[in-house]
Amino acid sequence: MKTLLVILDGLNYQVAYETMGYLHGECAAGHGCLYSLECELPSLSRPLYECILTGIPPVESGIVHNDVVRQSHYRSIFHYARAAGLTTAAAAYHWVSELYNRAPFDAVRDRHTLEPDAVIQYGHFYHADHYPDSHLFEDAESLRQRYDPDFLLIHPMNIDDAGHRFGLSSSQYRNAARTADSLLSRYLPSWRDQGYQVMVTSDHGMNDDRSHGGILPEERQVPLFVFGHAFSLGAAEPKQTQLCGTVCSLLEVEHDRPLCRELLK
Repeated sequence: MKTLLVILDGLNYQVAYETMGYLHGECAAGHGCLYSLECELPSLSRPLYECILTGIPPVESGIVHNDVVRQSHYRSIFHYARAAGLTTAAAAYHWVSELYNRAPFDAVRDRHTLEPDAVIQYGHFYHADHYPDSHLFEDAESLRQRYDPDFLLIHPMNIDDAGHRFGLSSSQYRNAARTADSLLSRYLPSWRDQGYQVMVTSDHGMNDDRSHGGILPEERQVPLFVFGHAFSLGAAEPKQTQLCGTVCSLLEVEHDRPLCRELLK
């Protein structure tokens, strides 16, 4: 089944719960469900991209801080999908390209990727944290319509950027979450109608020091919304290390990663 994974960078669970009215409406209509999960440690971006996409926690992967600039040593969702002959794409921050295609990132060479033999075959990778989420979703939808990928990663950054500039309790941070919710309302209905399985989550949360990386609940608690006919929409306690295996199971590809069986029918 074709699957979209949306990582809303830096989105705290409580803020998602309080601000994302459109996604809640879809859940209330029986189209989806919201879960809470705790991110792995350290609660930093590059380590948790690796965790989400490979199922390997940072202390095992060796990607333990944001300045580890190298390719992953583990197989990701992209690798499992490509091994099964599926098509992959990503509209994402450039660290994703560094983890699974090439490192270090060269914007002229790597920003727009069209390489059928690569792990991430089709991509738009940005490198400015303020790159507009509206543009990023347009990039993703362009990839989806042009290349019909079986697995598409969508990874906007404006929520995290607002958190670093203004802090967890700021109107700017909360309004960035509302903007992401509004953007999803433009695309999710057609994705759902076309049979896509959609997961919307975050890598980590945010604190009032305008940062993250530690063990505070506001840094570690993140949302997981799921939409699609393959999901049970019942009780479950998903873990961040189970997202890779769960996506691979949705894609119906062979993998050796843990998954949250309760999420699936």
